[in-house]
Amino acid sequence: MAGETTMPTEAAAEPNAGDKPAKPRPQVPWFRAVLDDQRLIGWSFLIALLCVWEFIVIQAKISPLYLPRPTRVVAVLWQNLMEADLATDLGLTLYRIFAGFLIALVTGVLLGVWMAVSKPVKAMADILIAALYPLPKVTLIPLLVIWLGTGGPFMLTISFMGAFFPIVINTVVGVQQCEPGLILAARDLGANLRQIVLRVLIPSAVPAIFAGIRIGLGISIILVVAAEMVVAKDGLGAKLFVAGQLLDTELVFAVLLVLALLGILITKGQDLIDDRLGLWRTN
Repeated sequence: MAGETTMPTEAAAEPNAGDKPAKPRPQVPWFRAVLDDQRLIGWSFLIALLCVWEFIVIQAKISPLYLPRPTRVVAVLWQNLMEADLATDLGLTLYRIFAGFLIALVTGVLLGVWMAVSKPVKAMADILIAALYPLPKVTLIPLLVIWLGTGGPFMLTISFMGAFFPIVINTVVGVQQCEPGLILAARDLGANLRQIVLRVLIPSAVPAIFAGIRIGLGISIILVVAAEMVVAKDGLGAKLFVAGQLLDTELVFAVLLVLALLGILITKGQDLIDDRLGLWRTN
């Protein structure tokens, strides 16, 4: 009727489904968030170990000749970086490591892909790699000194030899593990051999290649530092050897700390690059 007011229907009173407020996300307790942070756990564990080390050395009154305190090691490291030539030695060692490693990376990946796609090349190179790879590279230092001397070519060669074989072997394995269906699909789409290698084989082999890089770079660091201890007059290895001869334990630990930090930076950097390349492979 005209004078009556109409009541809203039940359907009209209900809000639309799109207007419903989103359910609030459950809040994660702070301690659970801390436990889920792997980086925080790792660094906290490392700091705790250093604190225990400091406490034991102080309480047991251990002589710095045998085991210095971590705080003293950091102080000596800073002093040598600011006043001595430790920064120069670090730069020389890094150059020797990465110059030889980059050469091994390029040649190792190229040879590994070539071996994986060519049976004659694999037959010729495989027997040489099987013979040379198990040889302890440190035992080749005297022979390389006779051939190359103790200068730059020797250091680049020893770094190259440390990284080359793991990269080649892992590249071959990674390429051979590529799904045959991907290769057939690329051929059906009209891809030539170059396109198959660049867009199918190498992307599928990236995890294996990075495994070889991780192993090879670690071996290169070991070999370069060992070679510097034997024949060089500069570099971290030479600094480490001289400090040991002078019974300067604090400086020995300072150089070892530099090498440890270098290992952490390289490992975490490789993990970051591997994650980015994983996204590239997915795309």
